[in-house]
Amino acid sequence: MTTSETLKTRVSRLTGFLGLQRSTVGVLAMVVLVGMGERMAERFLPIYMLALGGGVLAIGLLQAMDNLLSALYAFPGGYLSDRLGTKRSLLIFNLVAMAGFALVILVPAWQAVLLGAVLFISWSAISLPATLSLIYKVLPQNKRTMGVSMHSLVRRIPMALGPLLGGLFIGIWGERDGVRLAFGAALVMAVAALLFQQRMIEDDTPDKRLVSDTCVLAPEKNPLRLLRLMNPAMKNLLVTDILVRFCEQIPYAFVVVWCMKTIEDSVSAVQFGLLTAIEMITAVLVYIPVAYLADRSAKKPFVLITFMFFTFFPLVLLFSRSFEWLILAFILRGLKEFGEPTRKALIMDLSPDHCKAGMFGLYYLIRDVFVSIAAFGGAFLWQISPETNLITAFVFGIIGTAGFAIFGRDIKV
Repeated sequence: MTTSETLKTRVSRLTGFLGLQRSTVGVLAMVVLVGMGERMAERFLPIYMLALGGGVLAIGLLQAMDNLLSALYAFPGGYLSDRLGTKRSLLIFNLVAMAGFALVILVPAWQAVLLGAVLFISWSAISLPATLSLIYKVLPQNKRTMGVSMHSLVRRIPMALGPLLGGLFIGIWGERDGVRLAFGAALVMAVAALLFQQRMIEDDTPDKRLVSDTCVLAPEKNPLRLLRLMNPAMKNLLVTDILVRFCEQIPYAFVVVWCMKTIEDSVSAVQFGLLTAIEMITAVLVYIPVAYLADRSAKKPFVLITFMFFTFFPLVLLFSRSFEWLILAFILRGLKEFGEPTRKALIMDLSPDHCKAGMFGLYYLIRDVFVSIAAFGGAFLWQISPETNLITAFVFGIIGTAGFAIFGRDIKV
C-alpha cells in the first residue's frame, strides 16, 4: 500500500469514527460560520443594551425572549424540517437570521435590538431539530450520539472564538460601535454559510407521507396530538430538565454583568471573552470520549453528571470575585456540556421515525416556555441582589438533579 493510500485509509477511518459525511460536513460548516458571527455580537448584547440606555428589566426581557422564542420556534422548525427537508428549511432559517442582523446594524437603539432578536437570537433553536434530524437520517444507530456530539463540539468553536473576537471589537471600537461592527461581520458570515450549505447538503426533500407497518403517517403539525406520542421516559426527562434549566437561565443573562460590572475585581471585555473560550474548550475536550462511551452504554449516568455541573455553577460563581477564580467557575460551566449530546440523542431515539424533528421541537417548545419565565424572573431576583439570584438558581438545580436521580429512566440504545 502506498503512502497516499495509507493516508486515505486513515482519513476514511477517522471520518467514519467521527460520523462525518458530505451532508453532515455541510451542516457543521454552517454551524461554524453562522455561529461565529452570532456569538461575536450576541454574547455582549446585555452590555450593548446598557450602553444604548436599556435597563436591567430590558436585559431580563431579552433573555426571556430568547427562551420563549426558542420554545415557540423549535416546534415549527421541526415541523418544517419534516415537511420540507433539512436543506430547504435551513435556507429559510438563515434568511430570517440575516434580516435580524441587518436590523440591529441599521438601527442603533435597544428597542431595535429586541426586534432584531425576534429574528436572529433563536436561530440555533429553530435550526437544531432540522440539523439533528439530518444526522439521524444519514448515520447508523451506533454513530448517532457521536454525530450529535460532533455537532455540539463544532458549535463550541464559534462559542469560544466568537466572544473573544467580539471582546476585541469592543476593546477597539467601544461598546456601541464594536457590537454593531460585530453584527456586520455576522451578516457577512451568514451569507457565506448560506452559499456553502446549499452546495454541500444533499437535497433531502421528504415524501409527503411515511408508510409504517400498520398505517400511513404524515408529519404531525398539531403539537397536542404529537404530545400523545411522547415516550413516558422523555416526559420524566423533560420535567427534570425544566428545573435544571431554571438553574441555568435565572442568572444566565447576568453572568457577564457579574463578571464585568458587579464584583470588585471586575474583568474586561477581552478577559470575559477569554473566560468564554475556556468554557468552550473544556466542553470540546469531553465531547468525543463521552460520545464514544454513551453509544455503548446507558445514558442516565451521563445526563445526571451533566445536571450536577449545571447545579453547582451558580454557587461557585457566587464565590468567584476575581479573574483567577472565574477561570475555575468557567471550567465548571464548560463541564455542564458533559452529557448534553447524550440527552439530545436520547430524545431523538425516543421519537417516532416519521416525526423525529417535530418531536424534538415539541420537547423544546414545552421546556423553553416554562424556562422563559425563569429567565425573566431572574431580573427581579437580580434587583433584590445578585446573591439572591445565584442562590435561587442553585436551589432549582438541586431539585431537578435529585428528581432525575430518583425518577429518570436508564435507557440503553
